[in-house]
Amino acid sequence: MPNDFRAEVGRKFRFTTNPKVKFGFDGIIYSDVREVVPFKRLSYSWKGGPGGGRITLDSTVTWTLTPKDGGTELLLEHTGFSGMKNYFAYLMMKNGWGSMIRKRLETLLARSGK
Repeated sequence: MPNDFRAEVGRKFRFTTNPKVKFGFDGIIYSDVREVVPFKRLSYSWKGGPGGGRITLDSTVTWTLTPKDGGTELLLEHTGFSGMKNYFAYLMMKNGWGSMIRKRLETLLARSGK
């Protein structure tokens, strides 16, 4: 998704994607970087809603890299989904993270010859 991300604690940035109006999402994810540990951990907020400054999803995305068996293990956690109002968002993002990230990682690894 287009964005203006920089790995700096406190940096505010946005992701933009197609709105899902019938599901109360205007297509903008408001974020701020919460933690940066180079080559180990990145954490940022993930907030969204129907627009007009109204936030109905306030969650956190954390990426953790851990050396393992001569390689690196990647752990992606997206937490903070509360109640039924966020259940649909949880299902959509769970599927998106699983398929989109896997495809992109496979492409990157294939390019690097690993």
